[in-house]
Amino acid sequence: MSEPITSEVRRLSPDELRELFLFESLDPDQLDWLSEQGRVEERRRGGPVFSEGDPATCFFVLLEGTISMQRRVESTNVEINRTDQVGVYSGATQAFMPGDNPLYANTVMAVTDCRFWVIASDEFGPKIRTWFPMATHLLEGLMIGMRSSQAAVGQRERLLSLGRLSAGLTHELNNPAAAAVRATAALRERVSRMRGKLAHLASGKVSGESLMVLFEVQEAALERMAKVEEMSPLEVADAEDAIGEWLDDHDVPNSWDLAPALVAGGVDPDWLDEVSARVPRDLIADGIHWVAYALETEQLMGEIEDSTIRISTLVGAAKTYSQVDRAELQDINVKEGIHSTLIMLGHKIKIGPGITVVKDFAKDLPLIPAHPAELNQVWTNLIDNALQAMPDGGTLSIRTALDGDCVLVEIGDTGVGIPPELTGKIFEPFFTTKPVGEGTGLGLDICYRVITQRHGGDLRVVSKPGDTRFQVRLPVAGPRS
Repeated sequence: MSEPITSEVRRLSPDELRELFLFESLDPDQLDWLSEQGRVEERRRGGPVFSEGDPATCFFVLLEGTISMQRRVESTNVEINRTDQVGVYSGATQAFMPGDNPLYANTVMAVTDCRFWVIASDEFGPKIRTWFPMATHLLEGLMIGMRSSQAAVGQRERLLSLGRLSAGLTHELNNPAAAAVRATAALRERVSRMRGKLAHLASGKVSGESLMVLFEVQEAALERMAKVEEMSPLEVADAEDAIGEWLDDHDVPNSWDLAPALVAGGVDPDWLDEVSARVPRDLIADGIHWVAYALETEQLMGEIEDSTIRISTLVGAAKTYSQVDRAELQDINVKEGIHSTLIMLGHKIKIGPGITVVKDFAKDLPLIPAHPAELNQVWTNLIDNALQAMPDGGTLSIRTALDGDCVLVEIGDTGVGIPPELTGKIFEPFFTTKPVGEGTGLGLDICYRVITQRHGGDLRVVSKPGDTRFQVRLPVAGPRS
Protein backbone atom coordinates (compact mmCIF):
# COMPACT_ATOMS: atom_id res chain seq x y z
CA MET A 1 0.00 0.00 0.00
CA SER A 2 1.33 3.45 -0.87
CA GLU A 3 2.01 6.02 1.81
CA PRO A 4 -0.32 9.05 2.23
CA ILE A 5 0.88 12.39 0.89
CA THR A 6 0.97 14.08 4.31
CA SER A 7 1.68 12.66 7.73
CA GLU A 8 -0.75 15.07 9.41
CA VAL A 9 -3.69 13.20 10.97
CA ARG A 10 -7.00 14.64 9.81
CA ARG A 11 -10.37 13.27 10.80
CA LEU A 12 -13.97 13.60 9.65
CA SER A 13 -16.57 14.77 12.14
CA PRO A 14 -19.65 12.61 12.82
CA ASP A 15 -21.76 15.03 10.76
CA GLU A 16 -19.36 14.75 7.81
CA LEU A 17 -19.45 10.95 8.05
CA ARG A 18 -23.24 10.99 8.07
CA GLU A 19 -23.20 12.69 4.65
CA LEU A 20 -21.66 9.53 3.17
CA PHE A 21 -24.34 7.05 2.09
CA LEU A 22 -22.43 4.24 3.75
CA PHE A 23 -22.84 5.74 7.24
CA GLU A 24 -26.03 7.79 6.96
CA SER A 25 -28.11 5.37 9.07
CA LEU A 26 -25.67 4.91 11.96
CA ASP A 27 -26.47 6.20 15.43
CA PRO A 28 -24.44 8.99 17.11
CA ASP A 29 -22.32 6.62 19.21
CA GLN A 30 -21.32 4.63 16.15
CA LEU A 31 -20.46 7.79 14.21
CA ASP A 32 -18.40 9.08 17.14
CA TRP A 33 -16.41 5.83 17.22
CA LEU A 34 -15.77 5.95 13.46
CA SER A 35 -14.72 9.61 13.68
CA GLU A 36 -12.17 8.77 16.35
CA GLN A 37 -10.76 5.68 14.61
CA GLY A 38 -10.69 6.89 11.00
CA ARG A 39 -8.50 9.43 9.27
CA VAL A 40 -8.32 11.34 5.99
CA GLU A 41 -5.51 10.46 3.55
CA GLU A 42 -4.55 11.71 0.08
CA ARG A 43 -2.95 9.92 -2.86
CA ARG A 44 -1.26 11.38 -5.95
CA ARG A 45 -2.54 10.56 -9.44
CA GLY A 46 -0.97 7.55 -11.13
CA GLY A 47 0.03 5.80 -7.92
CA PRO A 48 -1.47 2.74 -6.23
CA VAL A 49 -3.81 3.18 -3.30
CA PHE A 50 -3.24 -0.47 -2.44
CA SER A 51 -2.09 -3.52 -4.41
CA GLU A 52 -3.61 -6.94 -4.99
CA GLY A 53 -2.08 -9.63 -2.80
CA ASP A 54 -0.81 -7.26 -0.10
CA PRO A 55 -2.14 -7.66 3.47
CA ALA A 56 -5.59 -6.05 3.68
CA THR A 57 -4.92 -3.59 6.50
CA CYS A 58 -7.30 -0.72 5.68
CA PHE A 59 -10.82 0.07 4.55
CA PHE A 60 -11.04 3.05 2.13
CA VAL A 61 -13.96 5.37 1.34
CA LEU A 62 -13.53 7.78 -1.60
CA LEU A 63 -14.09 11.42 -0.73
CA GLU A 64 -12.69 13.10 -3.85
CA GLY A 65 -11.08 12.10 -7.15
CA THR A 66 -11.25 9.18 -9.60
CA ILE A 67 -10.02 5.65 -8.95
CA SER A 68 -9.51 2.57 -11.11
CA MET A 69 -10.05 -0.92 -9.69
CA GLN A 70 -7.96 -3.62 -11.38
CA ARG A 71 -7.36 -7.33 -11.06
CA ARG A 72 -4.37 -9.35 -12.18
CA VAL A 73 -5.14 -12.02 -14.80
CA GLU A 74 -1.97 -13.96 -15.59
CA SER A 75 0.45 -11.17 -16.61
CA THR A 76 -2.25 -8.60 -17.36
CA ASN A 77 -3.98 -6.00 -15.19
CA VAL A 78 -7.67 -6.00 -16.13
CA GLU A 79 -9.62 -2.89 -15.18
CA ILE A 80 -12.81 -3.92 -13.39
CA ASN A 81 -14.26 -0.51 -12.63
CA ARG A 82 -13.46 3.20 -12.82
CA THR A 83 -15.44 5.69 -10.74
CA ASP A 84 -15.45 9.14 -9.15
CA GLN A 85 -18.57 8.59 -7.03
CA VAL A 86 -18.14 9.99 -3.55
CA GLY A 87 -18.67 7.35 -0.88
CA VAL A 88 -17.64 4.27 -2.86
CA TYR A 89 -15.53 1.94 -0.74
CA SER A 90 -12.71 -0.51 -1.37
CA GLY A 91 -9.81 -2.24 0.32
CA ALA A 92 -10.55 -4.51 3.27
CA THR A 93 -14.21 -4.82 2.30
CA GLN A 94 -14.40 -8.30 3.79
CA ALA A 95 -12.98 -7.30 7.16
CA PHE A 96 -16.26 -8.44 8.75
CA MET A 97 -15.31 -12.02 7.85
CA PRO A 98 -13.00 -13.56 10.46
CA GLY A 99 -9.83 -15.02 8.99
CA ASP A 100 -6.09 -15.09 9.19
CA ASN A 101 -4.02 -12.61 7.20
CA PRO A 102 -6.64 -11.42 4.66
CA LEU A 103 -5.24 -9.99 1.42
CA TYR A 104 -6.44 -7.26 -0.91
CA ALA A 105 -8.43 -8.93 -3.70
CA ASN A 106 -7.82 -6.09 -6.18
CA THR A 107 -5.49 -3.23 -6.98
CA VAL A 108 -6.83 0.34 -6.79
CA MET A 109 -5.01 3.08 -8.69
CA ALA A 110 -5.49 6.82 -8.25
CA VAL A 111 -6.43 8.08 -11.71
CA THR A 112 -6.44 11.65 -10.38
CA ASP A 113 -5.33 13.15 -7.09
CA CYS A 114 -7.63 11.48 -4.55
CA ARG A 115 -8.77 11.91 -0.97
CA PHE A 116 -9.99 9.00 1.18
CA TRP A 117 -11.44 8.30 4.60
CA VAL A 118 -9.39 5.35 5.92
CA ILE A 119 -9.82 3.04 8.90
CA ALA A 120 -7.74 0.07 10.04
CA SER A 121 -9.39 -3.25 9.21
CA ASP A 122 -8.46 -4.91 12.50
CA GLU A 123 -10.46 -2.19 14.28
CA PHE A 124 -13.27 -1.88 11.74
CA GLY A 125 -14.00 -5.58 11.23
CA PRO A 126 -14.71 -6.63 14.83
CA LYS A 127 -16.86 -3.53 15.34
CA ILE A 128 -19.00 -4.35 12.32
CA ARG A 129 -19.52 -7.90 13.61
CA THR A 130 -20.57 -6.47 16.97
CA TRP A 131 -22.90 -3.82 15.54
CA PHE A 132 -24.58 -5.96 12.89
CA PRO A 133 -24.25 -9.67 13.83
CA MET A 134 -27.11 -10.98 11.68
CA ALA A 135 -26.10 -8.92 8.63
CA THR A 136 -22.53 -10.14 9.07
CA HIS A 137 -23.63 -13.78 8.98
CA LEU A 138 -25.77 -13.16 5.91
CA LEU A 139 -22.98 -11.32 4.09
CA GLU A 140 -20.46 -13.98 5.00
CA GLY A 141 -22.67 -16.69 3.50
CA LEU A 142 -23.37 -14.56 0.44
CA MET A 143 -19.69 -13.87 -0.18
CA ILE A 144 -18.70 -17.51 0.14
CA GLY A 145 -21.58 -18.60 -2.09
CA MET A 146 -20.84 -16.02 -4.78
CA ARG A 147 -17.14 -16.83 -4.74
CA SER A 148 -17.82 -20.52 -5.15
CA SER A 149 -20.45 -20.07 -7.87
CA GLN A 150 -18.35 -17.61 -9.87
CA ALA A 151 -15.33 -19.90 -9.70
CA ALA A 152 -17.38 -22.93 -10.75
CA VAL A 153 -19.27 -21.16 -13.54
CA GLY A 154 -16.17 -19.37 -14.81
CA GLN A 155 -14.16 -22.57 -14.89
CA ARG A 156 -17.00 -24.41 -16.61
CA GLU A 157 -17.33 -21.67 -19.23
CA ARG A 158 -13.59 -21.71 -19.96
CA LEU A 159 -13.56 -25.49 -20.22
CA LEU A 160 -16.58 -25.53 -22.52
CA SER A 161 -15.07 -22.85 -24.74
CA LEU A 162 -11.74 -24.66 -24.84
CA GLY A 163 -13.48 -27.96 -25.55
CA ARG A 164 -15.46 -26.51 -28.45
CA LEU A 165 -12.41 -24.90 -30.00
CA SER A 166 -10.29 -28.02 -29.46
CA ALA A 167 -12.95 -30.27 -31.00
CA GLY A 168 -13.27 -28.02 -34.04
CA LEU A 169 -9.52 -27.66 -34.48
CA THR A 170 -8.99 -31.40 -34.06
CA HIS A 171 -11.62 -32.11 -36.71
CA GLU A 172 -10.09 -29.57 -39.08
CA LEU A 173 -6.61 -31.01 -38.57
CA ASN A 174 -7.79 -34.59 -38.96
CA ASN A 175 -9.11 -34.09 -42.50
CA PRO A 176 -5.86 -32.90 -44.15
CA ALA A 177 -3.78 -35.25 -42.01
CA ALA A 178 -5.85 -38.25 -43.12
CA ALA A 179 -5.68 -37.05 -46.73
CA ALA A 180 -1.88 -36.80 -46.50
CA VAL A 181 -1.65 -40.34 -45.08
CA ARG A 182 -3.86 -41.76 -47.84
CA ALA A 183 -1.95 -39.89 -50.54
CA THR A 184 1.39 -41.05 -49.14
CA ALA A 185 0.30 -44.69 -49.19
CA ALA A 186 -1.00 -44.35 -52.75
CA LEU A 187 2.17 -42.52 -53.80
CA ARG A 188 4.33 -45.32 -52.47
CA GLU A 189 2.35 -47.82 -54.57
CA ARG A 190 2.53 -45.68 -57.73
CA VAL A 191 6.28 -45.11 -57.36
CA SER A 192 6.74 -48.85 -56.98
CA ARG A 193 4.82 -49.44 -60.21
CA MET A 194 6.81 -46.75 -61.97
CA ARG A 195 10.08 -48.41 -60.92
CA GLY A 196 8.77 -51.73 -62.21
CA LYS A 197 7.63 -50.21 -65.48
CA LEU A 198 10.94 -48.37 -65.89
CA ALA A 199 12.89 -51.58 -65.23
CA HIS A 200 10.78 -53.34 -67.87
CA LEU A 201 11.28 -50.60 -70.44
CA ALA A 202 15.02 -50.40 -69.77
CA SER A 203 15.55 -54.16 -69.79
CA GLY A 204 17.11 -53.99 -73.24
CA LYS A 205 13.98 -54.89 -75.16
CA VAL A 206 13.32 -51.22 -75.93
CA SER A 207 15.68 -49.14 -78.00
CA GLY A 208 17.22 -46.05 -76.56
CA GLU A 209 15.45 -43.94 -79.16
CA SER A 210 12.03 -45.33 -78.21
CA LEU A 211 12.81 -44.88 -74.51
CA MET A 212 13.70 -41.27 -75.19
CA VAL A 213 10.36 -40.77 -76.96
CA LEU A 214 8.52 -42.11 -73.91
CA PHE A 215 10.34 -39.69 -71.62
CA GLU A 216 9.44 -36.81 -73.96
CA VAL A 217 5.81 -37.92 -73.93
CA GLN A 218 5.89 -38.04 -70.11
CA GLU A 219 7.31 -34.49 -69.87
CA ALA A 220 4.71 -33.25 -72.36
CA ALA A 221 1.96 -34.81 -70.25
CA LEU A 222 3.26 -33.16 -67.07
CA GLU A 223 3.39 -29.78 -68.82
CA ARG A 224 -0.16 -30.33 -70.03
CA MET A 225 -1.31 -31.16 -66.50
CA ALA A 226 0.09 -27.86 -65.20
CA LYS A 227 -2.25 -25.99 -67.56
CA VAL A 228 -5.37 -28.10 -67.05
CA GLU A 229 -8.62 -26.22 -66.36
CA GLU A 230 -11.12 -27.29 -63.71
CA MET A 231 -14.08 -29.31 -65.02
CA SER A 232 -17.51 -30.02 -63.64
CA PRO A 233 -18.30 -33.56 -62.40
CA LEU A 234 -20.39 -34.20 -65.53
CA GLU A 235 -17.57 -33.06 -67.80
CA VAL A 236 -15.12 -35.29 -65.91
CA ALA A 237 -17.39 -38.32 -66.33
CA ASP A 238 -17.77 -37.70 -70.06
CA ALA A 239 -14.01 -37.24 -70.48
CA GLU A 240 -13.24 -40.48 -68.61
CA ASP A 241 -15.69 -42.37 -70.82
CA ALA A 242 -14.01 -41.00 -73.95
CA ILE A 243 -10.52 -41.87 -72.66
CA GLY A 244 -11.70 -45.35 -71.63
CA GLU A 245 -13.08 -46.01 -75.10
CA TRP A 246 -9.80 -44.89 -76.72
CA LEU A 247 -7.78 -47.15 -74.42
CA ASP A 248 -10.04 -50.11 -75.12
CA ASP A 249 -9.81 -49.51 -78.86
CA HIS A 250 -6.01 -49.59 -78.63
CA ASP A 251 -5.90 -52.69 -76.42
CA VAL A 252 -4.53 -50.86 -73.37
CA PRO A 253 -5.39 -52.95 -70.27
CA ASN A 254 -6.93 -51.53 -67.08
CA SER A 255 -8.52 -48.63 -68.90
CA TRP A 256 -10.93 -48.02 -66.00
CA ASP A 257 -7.93 -47.51 -63.67
CA LEU A 258 -5.95 -45.28 -66.02
CA ALA A 259 -8.74 -42.98 -67.25
CA PRO A 260 -9.20 -40.87 -64.05
CA ALA A 261 -5.47 -40.06 -63.79
CA LEU A 262 -5.24 -39.20 -67.50
CA VAL A 263 -8.32 -36.95 -67.39
CA ALA A 264 -7.05 -35.19 -64.24
CA GLY A 265 -3.84 -34.54 -66.16
CA GLY A 266 -5.69 -32.89 -69.05
CA VAL A 267 -5.21 -35.80 -71.47
CA ASP A 268 -7.84 -36.20 -74.20
CA PRO A 269 -8.24 -38.62 -77.17
CA ASP A 270 -6.69 -36.14 -79.61
CA TRP A 271 -3.50 -35.95 -77.55
CA LEU A 272 -3.44 -39.74 -77.27
CA ASP A 273 -3.67 -39.95 -81.06
CA GLU A 274 -0.57 -37.74 -81.29
CA VAL A 275 1.25 -39.99 -78.81
CA SER A 276 0.29 -43.17 -80.64
CA ALA A 277 1.68 -41.70 -83.85
CA ARG A 278 5.08 -41.15 -82.22
CA VAL A 279 5.37 -44.34 -80.12
CA PRO A 280 5.87 -47.80 -81.67
CA ARG A 281 2.64 -49.77 -81.58
CA ASP A 282 4.02 -52.46 -79.28
CA LEU A 283 4.95 -49.77 -76.72
CA ILE A 284 1.65 -47.87 -76.66
CA ALA A 285 0.24 -49.80 -73.69
CA ASP A 286 3.45 -49.53 -71.67
CA GLY A 287 3.85 -45.88 -72.61
CA ILE A 288 0.29 -44.96 -71.59
CA HIS A 289 0.73 -46.76 -68.25
CA TRP A 290 4.03 -44.94 -67.70
CA VAL A 291 2.38 -41.56 -68.45
CA ALA A 292 -0.58 -42.37 -66.17
CA TYR A 293 1.74 -43.32 -63.29
CA ALA A 294 3.72 -40.11 -63.75
CA LEU A 295 0.56 -37.98 -63.77
CA GLU A 296 -0.90 -39.74 -60.76
CA THR A 297 2.36 -39.42 -58.86
CA GLU A 298 2.38 -35.68 -59.54
CA GLN A 299 -1.26 -35.42 -58.44
CA LEU A 300 -0.57 -37.29 -55.22
CA MET A 301 2.39 -35.07 -54.42
CA GLY A 302 0.16 -32.06 -55.00
CA GLU A 303 -2.44 -33.52 -52.66
CA ILE A 304 0.18 -34.11 -49.97
CA GLU A 305 1.44 -30.55 -50.42
CA ASP A 306 -2.08 -29.13 -50.17
CA SER A 307 -2.80 -31.20 -47.04
CA THR A 308 0.40 -30.20 -45.27
CA ILE A 309 -0.15 -26.54 -46.18
CA ARG A 310 -3.65 -26.82 -44.71
CA ILE A 311 -2.25 -28.29 -41.50
CA SER A 312 0.39 -25.56 -41.34
CA THR A 313 -2.29 -22.91 -41.91
CA LEU A 314 -4.43 -24.30 -39.09
CA VAL A 315 -1.49 -24.45 -36.70
CA GLY A 316 -0.54 -20.90 -37.67
CA ALA A 317 -4.10 -19.73 -37.11
CA ALA A 318 -4.18 -21.41 -33.70
CA LYS A 319 -0.91 -19.70 -32.77
CA THR A 320 -2.21 -16.34 -33.98
CA TYR A 321 -5.47 -16.89 -32.13
CA SER A 322 -3.79 -17.75 -28.84
CA GLN A 323 -1.09 -15.08 -29.35
CA VAL A 324 1.66 -17.44 -28.15
CA ASP A 325 5.03 -15.67 -27.78
CA ARG A 326 3.48 -12.29 -28.62
CA ALA A 327 3.79 -9.03 -26.74
CA GLU A 328 0.79 -8.24 -24.56
CA LEU A 329 0.11 -4.81 -26.12
CA GLN A 330 1.03 -4.47 -29.78
CA ASP A 331 -0.01 -2.77 -33.00
CA ILE A 332 -2.39 -5.13 -34.77
CA ASN A 333 -4.53 -5.47 -37.87
CA VAL A 334 -7.98 -6.51 -36.64
CA LYS A 335 -8.52 -8.47 -39.87
CA GLU A 336 -5.83 -11.00 -38.89
CA GLY A 337 -7.48 -11.77 -35.56
CA ILE A 338 -10.92 -12.14 -37.15
CA HIS A 339 -9.48 -14.39 -39.87
CA SER A 340 -7.77 -16.69 -37.34
CA THR A 341 -10.98 -16.83 -35.27
CA LEU A 342 -13.00 -17.87 -38.33
CA ILE A 343 -10.50 -20.66 -38.97
CA MET A 344 -10.75 -21.80 -35.35
CA LEU A 345 -14.56 -21.84 -35.63
CA GLY A 346 -14.51 -23.27 -39.17
CA HIS A 347 -15.82 -26.67 -38.09
CA LYS A 348 -18.87 -25.11 -36.44
CA ILE A 349 -19.54 -22.91 -39.47
CA LYS A 350 -19.29 -25.85 -41.89
CA ILE A 351 -21.62 -28.15 -39.95
CA GLY A 352 -24.23 -25.44 -39.58
CA PRO A 353 -27.31 -25.85 -41.82
CA GLY A 354 -26.75 -23.45 -44.67
CA ILE A 355 -24.47 -20.91 -42.98
CA THR A 356 -23.14 -18.33 -45.45
CA VAL A 357 -20.23 -16.14 -44.43
CA VAL A 358 -20.03 -12.67 -45.99
CA LYS A 359 -16.84 -10.69 -45.32
CA ASP A 360 -16.48 -7.00 -46.11
CA PHE A 361 -13.05 -5.92 -44.90
CA ALA A 362 -12.07 -2.32 -45.54
CA LYS A 363 -8.74 -1.81 -47.23
CA ASP A 364 -5.90 0.17 -45.66
CA LEU A 365 -7.29 0.10 -42.12
CA PRO A 366 -4.69 1.52 -39.72
CA LEU A 367 -2.92 -0.67 -37.20
CA ILE A 368 -4.20 -0.07 -33.68
CA PRO A 369 -2.55 -0.67 -30.29
CA ALA A 370 -4.48 -3.49 -28.64
CA HIS A 371 -4.39 -6.71 -26.65
CA PRO A 372 -4.87 -9.23 -29.50
CA ALA A 373 -5.52 -12.33 -27.39
CA GLU A 374 -8.34 -10.55 -25.56
CA LEU A 375 -9.84 -9.24 -28.82
CA ASN A 376 -9.78 -12.77 -30.25
CA GLN A 377 -11.87 -13.84 -27.26
CA VAL A 378 -14.34 -11.09 -28.16
CA TRP A 379 -14.53 -12.18 -31.82
CA THR A 380 -15.01 -15.80 -30.69
CA ASN A 381 -17.93 -14.94 -28.39
CA LEU A 382 -19.66 -12.67 -30.90
CA ILE A 383 -19.29 -15.06 -33.86
CA ASP A 384 -20.30 -18.07 -31.75
CA ASN A 385 -23.40 -16.22 -30.52
CA ALA A 386 -24.28 -15.26 -34.10
CA LEU A 387 -24.05 -18.90 -35.22
CA GLN A 388 -26.23 -20.04 -32.31
CA ALA A 389 -28.81 -17.42 -33.26
CA MET A 390 -29.23 -19.13 -36.67
CA PRO A 391 -30.01 -22.79 -35.89
CA ASP A 392 -31.81 -23.18 -39.23
CA GLY A 393 -29.16 -21.44 -41.30
CA GLY A 394 -28.60 -17.88 -42.36
CA THR A 395 -25.90 -15.33 -43.14
CA LEU A 396 -22.99 -14.44 -40.88
CA SER A 397 -21.69 -11.04 -41.92
CA ILE A 398 -18.43 -9.49 -40.77
CA ARG A 399 -17.55 -5.93 -41.73
CA THR A 400 -14.65 -3.63 -40.87
CA ALA A 401 -14.45 0.09 -41.56
CA LEU A 402 -12.86 3.29 -40.34
CA ASP A 403 -15.43 5.22 -38.31
CA GLY A 404 -14.00 8.62 -37.36
CA ASP A 405 -11.09 8.03 -35.01
CA CYS A 406 -12.12 4.40 -34.40
CA VAL A 407 -11.87 1.10 -36.24
CA LEU A 408 -15.35 -0.42 -36.52
CA VAL A 409 -15.89 -4.17 -36.48
CA GLU A 410 -19.48 -5.24 -37.11
CA ILE A 411 -20.59 -8.86 -36.68
CA GLY A 412 -24.13 -9.58 -37.82
CA ASP A 413 -26.54 -12.47 -38.21
CA THR A 414 -29.95 -13.05 -39.76
CA GLY A 415 -31.43 -14.79 -36.72
CA VAL A 416 -34.60 -13.99 -34.82
CA GLY A 417 -33.08 -10.94 -33.17
CA ILE A 418 -33.03 -9.68 -29.58
CA PRO A 419 -36.29 -8.40 -28.05
CA PRO A 420 -36.13 -4.61 -27.41
CA GLU A 421 -36.81 -5.10 -23.69
CA LEU A 422 -33.66 -7.23 -23.38
CA THR A 423 -31.14 -5.18 -25.37
CA GLY A 424 -30.30 -3.11 -22.31
CA LYS A 425 -29.51 -6.19 -20.22
CA ILE A 426 -27.47 -8.45 -22.49
CA PHE A 427 -24.12 -7.02 -21.30
CA GLU A 428 -24.94 -7.62 -17.64
CA PRO A 429 -23.04 -10.42 -15.85
CA PHE A 430 -24.89 -13.77 -15.78
CA PHE A 431 -27.74 -12.50 -17.98
CA THR A 432 -28.44 -14.86 -20.89
CA THR A 433 -31.20 -15.39 -23.41
CA LYS A 434 -30.22 -19.02 -23.98
CA PRO A 435 -32.15 -21.96 -22.52
CA VAL A 436 -31.18 -23.22 -19.10
CA GLY A 437 -27.93 -25.14 -19.24
CA GLU A 438 -26.78 -23.63 -22.54
CA GLY A 439 -25.43 -20.28 -21.44
CA THR A 440 -23.68 -18.71 -18.47
CA GLY A 441 -24.26 -15.07 -19.27
CA LEU A 442 -20.52 -14.39 -19.06
CA GLY A 443 -19.63 -14.13 -22.76
CA LEU A 444 -21.05 -10.69 -23.56
CA ASP A 445 -20.09 -9.37 -20.13
CA ILE A 446 -16.47 -10.34 -20.86
CA CYS A 447 -16.70 -8.79 -24.33
CA TYR A 448 -18.03 -5.54 -22.90
CA ARG A 449 -15.29 -5.30 -20.30
CA VAL A 450 -12.52 -6.11 -22.79
CA ILE A 451 -13.71 -3.50 -25.30
CA THR A 452 -14.69 -0.67 -22.95
CA GLN A 453 -12.30 -1.05 -20.04
CA ARG A 454 -9.24 -2.68 -21.59
CA HIS A 455 -9.34 -0.84 -24.92
CA GLY A 456 -11.30 2.33 -24.18
CA GLY A 457 -13.71 1.44 -26.97
CA ASP A 458 -17.43 0.92 -27.36
CA LEU A 459 -19.65 -2.14 -27.81
CA ARG A 460 -23.30 -1.86 -28.73
CA VAL A 461 -25.99 -3.90 -30.45
CA VAL A 462 -28.58 -3.02 -33.08
CA SER A 463 -31.21 -5.70 -33.49
CA LYS A 464 -34.44 -6.49 -35.26
CA PRO A 465 -35.78 -9.81 -36.57
CA GLY A 466 -33.50 -10.96 -39.37
CA ASP A 467 -30.81 -8.36 -38.71
CA THR A 468 -28.76 -8.30 -35.51
CA ARG A 469 -25.43 -6.47 -35.53
CA PHE A 470 -22.90 -6.16 -32.73
CA GLN A 471 -20.74 -3.10 -33.35
CA VAL A 472 -17.28 -2.85 -31.81
CA ARG A 473 -15.42 0.45 -32.00
CA LEU A 474 -11.73 0.50 -31.09
CA PRO A 475 -9.88 3.82 -30.88
CA VAL A 476 -7.06 4.18 -33.39
CA ALA A 477 -5.00 5.88 -30.67
CA GLY A 478 -5.26 2.74 -28.53
CA PRO A 479 -6.44 2.17 -24.96
CA ARG A 480 -6.00 4.83 -22.33
CA SER A 481 -2.98 4.39 -20.11
